[in-house]
Formats: sequence, C-alpha cells, structure tokens
Amino acid sequence: MFTDASILVTGGTGSFGKAFTRHVLSNYDPRRIIIFSRDEFKQDLMQKTFLKEFGPERCSKLRFFIGDVRDADRLRRAFKGVDYVVHAAALKQVPACEYNPFEAIKTNIHGAQNVIDAALDRDVKKVVALSTDKAVNPINLYGGTKLVSDKLFISANAYTGRQGTVFSVVRYGNVSGSRGSVIPFFQQLLEQGKTALPITDDRMTRFWMTLDDAVDLVVKALNESRGGETYVHKNPSYKVVDIAEALNPGGTIDLIGVREGEKIHECMITRDDSIRTYEYGNYYIIYPNFSWWDTKRHFTPGGTSIEADWEYNSGTNTMWLSADDLASRIAKLDLV
Repeated sequence: MFTDASILVTGGTGSFGKAFTRHVLSNYDPRRIIIFSRDEFKQDLMQKTFLKEFGPERCSKLRFFIGDVRDADRLRRAFKGVDYVVHAAALKQVPACEYNPFEAIKTNIHGAQNVIDAALDRDVKKVVALSTDKAVNPINLYGGTKLVSDKLFISANAYTGRQGTVFSVVRYGNVSGSRGSVIPFFQQLLEQGKTALPITDDRMTRFWMTLDDAVDLVVKALNESRGGETYVHKNPSYKVVDIAEALNPGGTIDLIGVREGEKIHECMITRDDSIRTYEYGNYYIIYPNFSWWDTKRHFTPGGTSIEADWEYNSGTNTMWLSADDLASRIAKLDLV
C-alpha cells in the first residue's frame, strides 16, 4: 500500500507521529513521508534521531514542513501530490483547552475543516483522523472539539463521490507511556523522591493501549477503509490505583479529587452506537447513519453485529490487567 506512496502526518513530531513514521520506514518503501507541524525545534530533534536510527538513505524519504493546520493555504500547498494523510495534530491537554477554549476550537475544529478541504482539493486518496475516548459523551472542551472533528471527517465522505477521497476515524484512549500520560508522570515523581502518588479517585479506570496498537489500527484503517468508519481497538482495562501499585509496590496514594473535565471511567462505544457497531477480531467498526452510506459500497466484510444496548466502557470491560500485569507491561514500554 505504501510502496512509492506519498504520506503526510499532521502533528508528526508527537508520540504517535514518530511511532507511525518509524513503522513505515521500517516496513515499507514510501516515496516520501511529510512531517507537518509547527515546532521547528521538535522537527530538528526528530530529524537527528531518525538519522541515527535509519541512516541518510532511508531518511532521504523524510520531508519536514513547518506549518499549522489553522493555515488552509499552507495545508493546500503541503498536500500537493500526497496519497495518504494521517491527521494527528490537536490541542490535547484538557486543562489547557478549558483555559484557552478559542484556541482549542481553532486547532481542533477549524484545523480539521482545513485538512478536509485540502484533501478534497488535492485529490488525496485516504485520510485517517485520530480521535479520543473523550469525544464520547464529552464533558470537557477537548472532548467536545474532537466530537465535532469526528463528525466533520465522517460527513466529508458525502462530498467525495464514488472515486474521491476516503475519510475515516480511529478512536483510542490515552496511549500508555506516551508523553504527558500517567506512567511517565508517576515515574518522574518517584525519581524526585516522592513517597505518595496522587490519584484523583480510587475508582478510576482506563483502557490500556500501546503506541504499537495505535499505529497498527491506523495502518489497518488506511488499508481497509471505504468511507465513514470509526475504528476502535479492543483493549484491556486497568485501575489507576494499580498503576501506582505497579510502579511503587506497597507505597501510598494521595487522593486529590477528580479534576474538572475528568471522568471516572472512559467510554469508547456508547449504547446508542451499538446498533451500528460490528466486531472484527481485535477491533470494532462503528458505521455512520447517513443516506450516502450503503452496505454494498462501504461495509467491510467479515464483521459480526454487536448486540443492542452494549457499551464499551473501561469500568465494565471484560478484560482486566492486575498490578502485576501492569508492572510486566510497563517494563517493556519504550517511554517517549
């Protein structure tokens, strides 16, 4: 699929962007991979890191474009000749989005619209947009903006015609070990000599997902999507208190209270979406409910319909990781 293809990743210097680029360079022979982001320092660091890992010949495939998804003209220029786009750029920190709501809207909503317009204008083959569990029944602005973004990307398929750009969405929760997530945060506190780890609520649960899982699901979406799908990876759940136990066995926790915009449990698929959800091995696909969507053209064969009123929730999941399981998995993480 990626042989001699031109691929562009918005927000390409982030945890996902680097992992995705590393995967493509290791397993395929693309014509070029465009890293589109607004931070020249992170681009320089990424370029130097990949040069050490892959050498000058493989890294000659990389192109680093300075730009912001808010800038429609720059996106249109960058998308020229591009076959596949992965849209990973977003303002993601919940407190930052709450305090800077207009900026979150400009990047996460207006930026999404700009990506869609540029993809349509430049005849990109496929676009996969990264979503989040916080877009499901959102209670914070970040989740609200990503819900709108998801709707934009799904609805964009109505403008493409039969041979036009294919848009789909990949939804996942916090990636274990990624920058700013709970594991490196707890490790940093322990390295500073802290003896108690802060937990907002001892009932809190989350889904466990690795960067490799996220990359694999995006590659699957790029390969298989037909338009309008939302892909959700199957993941085990864990209690956040068990992360603390795994990192600091026998240690104490400090209950600090739930922060603004934070949920006790995360939901990936709602009961209302269950009537359009199908199970495919280690992932699910939620199909849209629009007049332009039809089974013959858009449905991926091999799926099994999910029972009505089923919900994919980290608190009611059937797969769980214990503190010992978490300790084993954390030891294998390549923290970024």
